[in-house]
Amino acid sequence: MSVEGSQPFDAELDFDHQRRRRTPAPAPLPGGEPPRRGRGSGGGEGPRRRRSETLARIAWVIPWIAIVVTITIVGGELFAAAMIGFACVGVSEYFRMASGARPFTLVAFVAVAALVIAALYGDQFQLVIVLAASIPAIFAAALARKSRAGVTLSLAVTLFGVIWIGIPFAHAVLLRELPDHGAALLVDVLVATFVADTAAYAGGRLFGRHRLAPALSPNKTLEGLAFGLVGGTLGFWFAGLYQDWLTGVEALLMGACIAALAPVGDLFESMIKRDLETKDSGTIFGPHGGLLDRLDAVLFTIVAGYYLAVAFLY
Repeated sequence: MSVEGSQPFDAELDFDHQRRRRTPAPAPLPGGEPPRRGRGSGGGEGPRRRRSETLARIAWVIPWIAIVVTITIVGGELFAAAMIGFACVGVSEYFRMASGARPFTLVAFVAVAALVIAALYGDQFQLVIVLAASIPAIFAAALARKSRAGVTLSLAVTLFGVIWIGIPFAHAVLLRELPDHGAALLVDVLVATFVADTAAYAGGRLFGRHRLAPALSPNKTLEGLAFGLVGGTLGFWFAGLYQDWLTGVEALLMGACIAALAPVGDLFESMIKRDLETKDSGTIFGPHGGLLDRLDAVLFTIVAGYYLAVAFLY
């Protein structure tokens, strides 16, 4: 998402070099036929195309919002199963970007599923046990491979994927299963994260002048960061406005932490995509990109949200 945040807000269009997976420009039409008028050429197709893209994005967002709300309300095994599915999609996106490292996909799927199951029926201690057990499991997969050339990189990429993606989705289950207020707290964290994302985009578009991290994401600005911090903090406060078990000061403090971590998660994924020369992590969300594109900030804020909730309320 000057554009801030993750897809669709982070256009990431002014990369310093050509991405290897970007579709090359079409060859000129034979016979010197002039190009069609479209966006950027002054023709009438530009505004229509932008409107159609906006409608397409909205059409993709609405059913996903309904799905998230439903599984959050139900909780329990359904919510955990959804988190396993999302985690496996995220891991597959990351491994596809890092395919050159030949990661151990199957054992990573088992590890992230085990983390989520441990979160559902246990607590943080069980997560540590599962994470520790995943290391010899990945080692066993490496022993079974015929060629062990580059196996160190394969081990590292696999374990990193389990930690980066599996741990946050397991913490989403931990947060949702907190007694009495878990579902509401999960919604609060998601609202604060996405409001911070949107406010950063709007602030960067309107007032962005100073780049935040040009080497990682050239479109992010300090002005957008400031808007995101304020917007995310107030977003959490407004989300908890009618929750009498959460004081205004607690809501503001939790919101500020969430809003501060959201751009960190965004920049983290931008760094990985830039290093792996990939624009979008996937296509599961259609015009919004992949799961990691949409939930890069959530992978950081959901973990912080759980421990903040435990510190303030439990």
